Amino acid sequence: MEEQDKIIKRLKFFNKILSYVLVAAVASAVTWFFYPDPEVQPQSKLSQLQQIIETRFIGEIDPVLMQDVAAQGMVASLGDPWSYYISAADYNAYEEQSMNAYVGIGVTVILREDNKGFDVTKVEPDSGAEAAGLQPGDIISLVEGQPVAELGMDEAKNQIRGEEHTFVTLTILRGEASMEVEVERKTIRMIVARGQMLEGNIGLVTIENFDTRCYDETIAAIEQLLADGAQSLIFDVRNNPGGYKSELVKVLDYLLPEGDLFRSLDYQGKESVDTSDDKCLEMPMAVLMNGESYSAAEFFAAALEEYDWAITVGEQTCGKGYFQRTYRLNDGSAVGLSVGKYFTPKGVSLADEGGLTPKIPVEVDEATAAAIYADSLDPMKDPQVLAAMEALTKQ
Repeated sequence: MEEQDKIIKRLKFFNKILSYVLVAAVASAVTWFFYPDPEVQPQSKLSQLQQIIETRFIGEIDPVLMQDVAAQGMVASLGDPWSYYISAADYNAYEEQSMNAYVGIGVTVILREDNKGFDVTKVEPDSGAEAAGLQPGDIISLVEGQPVAELGMDEAKNQIRGEEHTFVTLTILRGEASMEVEVERKTIRMIVARGQMLEGNIGLVTIENFDTRCYDETIAAIEQLLADGAQSLIFDVRNNPGGYKSELVKVLDYLLPEGDLFRSLDYQGKESVDTSDDKCLEMPMAVLMNGESYSAAEFFAAALEEYDWAITVGEQTCGKGYFQRTYRLNDGSAVGLSVGKYFTPKGVSLADEGGLTPKIPVEVDEATAAAIYADSLDPMKDPQVLAAMEALTKQ
């Protein structure tokens, strides 16, 4: 019996050793299967997926489009409405826009809900579109004989763009009429700020954006109005999408007395404060704003209000309190990433507040809002301008 027990113990020991050997062999086999070369590092999920698609997908592949869509998805995953991706094909147009000059036909358009064309919302002065007779309210249905619905928004815009002094053929719908027009592509130098004298020696200064040349053109408009006898000023930043902090700060420095103008906090926790000197422009002022007043436009109105330097009139602003930096990528594309927060001189975050609420709220209907956007409404028929004029007259 003892001999039999010894044999059983030896068999168990042997089986135990054999199981260890088999487990080790299987583990080695699995490791070798996933990492055949010890020098190769594991790929990221996106790289691995791209490799599988490129080597296994049976259909046609557009590698540039695939990467653009993936990049857009990564930025969209942040859930931040102010961060954005710019494809390499769109980057030049993006730069042109910030420079307030571009080659084009000189229209602002939006894609119709039925995708069958572009609604023309604005026509730039001295542009090819103006020379060809285009008007706000027109519909661009065909570009070079091809339906906008088939081209898609991006390709239709690419077809409209082109070299300076070349022409593009557009089919325009105006009411029941359809017409074909040849439109010249020109260098469009956008007017950033302009002045207009209203009744009662009230100067109206319209600021389109705070990009390149904003300070120079805004101050020139103000000083011309002062020379013409303006006794008070209305600043119109409705539909102003914002722009460069540097341009905003220079305009505020010209207007406001000594003190803080603007605060920012970046992703590293670094705070910076821009300040004004003691030179200022002291006279009754008002600021017009609406739901399409973004970023620098909102902070312009907020700073003047916090100093009790101007009355705000119109509608609640957007509430964009983040600032972005543009990072160029290897293939010529770029990402505009929110990297910090902006604050008013008193340290208020307009993002947290949901925008700036006007001291004098004045709502307008859709037709009036569209006319304001297209710059086609006489200021003396503009309810928000009239409310600002009344407030200034009472001062």
